[in-house]
Amino acid sequence: MAYTKEKLQEAKRQIDSTLHKLRETVRTLEGKENPSRYKSQITLANRRIQAFGLAVSLIERELEQLS
Repeated sequence: MAYTKEKLQEAKRQIDSTLHKLRETVRTLEGKENPSRYKSQITLANRRIQAFGLAVSLIERELEQLS
């Protein structure tokens, strides 16, 4: 499936925004008095960070090919 450069750039921008929010969430949860209480939420957020990081890498590779 072919995507335009603009659509890829917008998708990357949205993912970067979500990654920022997820990282802030992890920092907040880990900074709580009892972070082990939030272990499953922290794990889920970290897995999402990894998945979105992979998506960004693939988008960047696609953008390089378009240039």
